Amino acid sequence: MISTPIPNSPLPDQWDEFKNHCRLVSPANRGKYTVLVIGTGLAGASAAATLGELGYNVLVFCLQDTPRRAHSIAAQGGINAAKNYQNDGDSVWRLFYDTIKGGDFRAREANVYRLAQISTQIIDHCVAQGVPFAREYGGLLANRSFGGAQVSRTFYARGQTGQQLLLGAYGALMRQVHRGTVQVFPQRELRDLVLVDGRAQGIIMRNLITGALERYGGHAVILASGGYGNIYYLSTNAKSANASAVWRCHKRGADLANPSFVQIHPTCIPVSGTGQSKLTLMSESLRNDGRIWVAKNPGDSRLPQEIFAQERDYFLERLYPSFGNLVPRDIASRTVKNLCDQGYGVGRSVYLDFQEHLAKNRPEIERKYGNLFTMYERITGENPYETPMRIYPAVHYVMGGLWVDYGLMSTIPGLFVLGEANFSDHGANRLGASALMQGLADGYFIIPYTLGNYLAGIKPQKIDSLSDEFNQAEQQTQAQIAALLSVQGSQTPMNFHRELGLILWDQVGMSRSETGLKDALQKINNLQQDFWQNVRVTGSAQGLNQALEYAGRVADYLELAQVLTWDALARQESCGAHFREEYQTPDGEALRDDERFSHVALWRWGEVPVRSEEPLDYRMVQPSVRNYR
Repeated sequence: MISTPIPNSPLPDQWDEFKNHCRLVSPANRGKYTVLVIGTGLAGASAAATLGELGYNVLVFCLQDTPRRAHSIAAQGGINAAKNYQNDGDSVWRLFYDTIKGGDFRAREANVYRLAQISTQIIDHCVAQGVPFAREYGGLLANRSFGGAQVSRTFYARGQTGQQLLLGAYGALMRQVHRGTVQVFPQRELRDLVLVDGRAQGIIMRNLITGALERYGGHAVILASGGYGNIYYLSTNAKSANASAVWRCHKRGADLANPSFVQIHPTCIPVSGTGQSKLTLMSESLRNDGRIWVAKNPGDSRLPQEIFAQERDYFLERLYPSFGNLVPRDIASRTVKNLCDQGYGVGRSVYLDFQEHLAKNRPEIERKYGNLFTMYERITGENPYETPMRIYPAVHYVMGGLWVDYGLMSTIPGLFVLGEANFSDHGANRLGASALMQGLADGYFIIPYTLGNYLAGIKPQKIDSLSDEFNQAEQQTQAQIAALLSVQGSQTPMNFHRELGLILWDQVGMSRSETGLKDALQKINNLQQDFWQNVRVTGSAQGLNQALEYAGRVADYLELAQVLTWDALARQESCGAHFREEYQTPDGEALRDDERFSHVALWRWGEVPVRSEEPLDYRMVQPSVRNYR
């Protein structure tokens, strides 16, 4: 069984104990080590900047034409931290417990407590960088509430918190580029991970402009490429976001953990047509002042302004009076879906209404949410100042990812995984405003210690990128590309991706069943066979070829979809966002099975994937039935 290097000390002392006793690399020797960083979102950019500041030789790669275009820039609502500036009872312990409980007791206790501890340092660090967090009239940092908490601990910059945090990390990154400790390689895609003597010591990248395959050697690889939510085709993720970097590392031996834990966000702009390629998030912060409702009579076709208050069902406030509209995302999403299935709402959507607070203080609403209101109007043509928003759940984030130990290292020595690409902190459901917290904690505050602890145990020998291991990896990559180009079928990669997304959304989405999951596996297998017989990839391997890029990602999605579905089928319980219809309480809530499934499920790549388990040992909290009523 896999063991993690967690110090055998009380939970609040474990991270300090680790830092006090981990091995170090001398400042004089750090420049002899090369670190390869994949991704320039919050986790990747902060890691590269921090390691460059320490003196390591860092090479950082991104898909986009600039690190600033990483998908972290799209995060809207905020970042959590246990500062207790509102004096409303918050603490590191309460943030830890809210996160563990929000994840339905399916996360590793030590990692989550460390995240809560570091949260306070993140805010101080970002303020020092100049991140323009919102402030109260007197100049103090402002807070607002997010789902699954009864305190106000979320720091924000209007509806563009991710953008401002990423610009802070980007500034730190470019400072190191100017100093010469970091090199940035834009418009590169990871095609393979190179193992030398069982350790991650190199990568094969494809230059997306020239089509050339490039080799890079390093003493460690940091994967911070984000999650795989776009496997569902329609999601709130950027279209360029994909699973390929994670999947290629998985096929080299990095175990995949809890891949079926996929978060559905309740407040997204509904699907508008069959030709739509992505969905747009409306920040969870809107639930602070917006009230979610449907007409009490199913099929009511009147305009929302014509439905009086006594004819409305504010269902989250009715069902969950303690948390109201700020219940966790998985609960809110399932409740919305169930009501729409019963014929309530307007089509496949419900209302998010601000009229009550607009009547009290419209300038305050404009100040807090103005850019989000503008975005909504541009997309829908409806003015949320005059009529309620229409919202419906959509795929937003994945809690599953590559397995990592306490030091964020995968089952491949030397491969570290940060941010959404790993599984570590959110269990079966992520609380809002915690993704930014995790990404920056991993990059700024954790990896500098844990990477040094690893590198101190290996010699800084030159990595030979002309070795047999690199030759073999590049040849395999060339064969994969040639296979995609040789099919010459009649269907575009997008057609297969769209069909896969429909299968997953219908049968491996918000609600799952044994019958549906088995049917999905058969459909995915048939679709994969059809893909390799009928996909058509135009162009060649040389130069810019976005059809080739897309086809490679869809091929990876088809393989990942099978493991995702197997994981959902094997976990015979409901927990967080993983809701099996056979396992629910009489009032429709998730029914966990702690005796059989209080563990992390790990999947090892093979012709028949092998499932193993990491038991979850709770010493400081007692797993209980989540109650937000």
